[in-house]
Amino acid sequence: MTTFRSLTALAIGAALLGSTAPLALAETPDNMLVIANRIDDMKTFDPAESFEFAGADVSRNVYEKLVNFDPMDLDAGYEPQVAESWELSEDGKTITFTIAEGHVFSSGNPVTAEDVAFSLHRAVKLNKTPSFILTQFGFSPENVEDRVKVTGENTVEVTLDKEYALSFVLNCLTATIGGIVDKETVMANEVDGDMGNEWLRTNSAGSGPYKVAQWKPNESVMLDLNPNYHGETPPMERVVVQHIQESATQRLMLERGDIDIARNLSPEDVAGLDGVEGVKVVDELRGRLMYFSANQKNEMLSDQKVLEALKYAVDYEGMANSFLKGQYTVHQAFLPLTFLGALEEKPYSYDMDAAKAALAESGFPDCGPIKISVRDAQDRMDIGQSLQNTWGQLGCDVELVVGTGAQTLDRYRAREHDIYLGAWGPDYPDPNTNAATFAENPDNSDEAGNTGYLAWRNAWDIPEMSQKTQAAVVENDTEARAEMYREIQREHQQRSPFGVMFQQIEQNAMDDDVENFVAGGATTAVSYWVITK
Repeated sequence: MTTFRSLTALAIGAALLGSTAPLALAETPDNMLVIANRIDDMKTFDPAESFEFAGADVSRNVYEKLVNFDPMDLDAGYEPQVAESWELSEDGKTITFTIAEGHVFSSGNPVTAEDVAFSLHRAVKLNKTPSFILTQFGFSPENVEDRVKVTGENTVEVTLDKEYALSFVLNCLTATIGGIVDKETVMANEVDGDMGNEWLRTNSAGSGPYKVAQWKPNESVMLDLNPNYHGETPPMERVVVQHIQESATQRLMLERGDIDIARNLSPEDVAGLDGVEGVKVVDELRGRLMYFSANQKNEMLSDQKVLEALKYAVDYEGMANSFLKGQYTVHQAFLPLTFLGALEEKPYSYDMDAAKAALAESGFPDCGPIKISVRDAQDRMDIGQSLQNTWGQLGCDVELVVGTGAQTLDRYRAREHDIYLGAWGPDYPDPNTNAATFAENPDNSDEAGNTGYLAWRNAWDIPEMSQKTQAAVVENDTEARAEMYREIQREHQQRSPFGVMFQQIEQNAMDDDVENFVAGGATTAVSYWVITK
């Protein structure tokens, strides 16, 4: 790839931040990372409220947490960050965190035990979308100050409502909502008792390697170094993320040298970069799963043999090697690979003979009409049409019911679908995030309205499996806990109304001098501070 140095670093920075000057024929400065990404989902930088992908990327680089992931060794799991150590009480309900010295907010204020307790209090009291990650441990706005409290100069005591697996609690604290904010700065910007929420939507008050310098919604976000960061100074002094919707535009900008990384390329544009000098593509396994599920209110779809037939009549490899090539891999269990207890076993392959034999043994050998509820998005439509084709070969009359994302979700949450085709991503990096979704249903009644449970959405009544899932979340022996999840998944594969088909592979294209780009794997978000070029 040919690049040019016709623009100064200052001119490039101005152009990236909204100037009308053209970006053509540029090379980004050595100390600046420039990324093209779709960031129109970004609503806030407040860690107590942020629950979108683009916001998580910012938070990961701006806020530290009690425990966090090393971007260069994600497989190692969580490690100490703001907490240098922790102790669990004999009854398993109280965790005492010792806060490390030397961490400093971008304001210059030191990170203290008071900041830690305040951040957790605040996240629970604000009760924004991600608050369930903390309130599932029995915290409420009324009791959180009693259950999370400073007990010494550098210690914070966290008391849970019951004993849980310690790994479960610590994994949840690595989520965005676990970000530690600067109490003094935040409360100085409080308006009408909002605990600084409105101010933190567009500003930051963290101790991570970067701070928010500027945000233009639907255009760009810029991060600058936190001058007080306690760790090694990141090589990239500034990170600029531009909102570029079109894959073809991202590809062109990368080829011209206007950006360092393109994060939303289609399979066609990834393929088009093959052989382009100076460009490389980095594949990374993420946590997003693609699946179909069958409403158990439909008598035919509640027949175990019908479900078995449908699972065998899916062209898994054919889809993965054609229109999904490079961006999804075949996966058939509800825990993404790299999660604790993830299962690699794939008991189903495209086998029309096995599918027809299973259907013949069912109570519905003629395979009556099936409606697949699918969102009008290219990958979903392609998968839906493949299922329509192969299930049609099985003898089923299949219709695609196409709608917007909101329409298909509303139908799904109302339990009005036959088959739902969709995607699911973990809310926090612990196996319970998906186990409690796919394999737990505490109340199957219509009145329960448990739309957060996918088992409930499909009217799958599973009291025994729910008990197994609940037992796994309190098991403190990590390997025993992992085996519990593996066993639940094996049972789930055989008898559930879910057909998990694929796990996402994120393909990021970049200039070949970019090193250490880590999108976050299946457990976290992107890490800018380790990137060099």
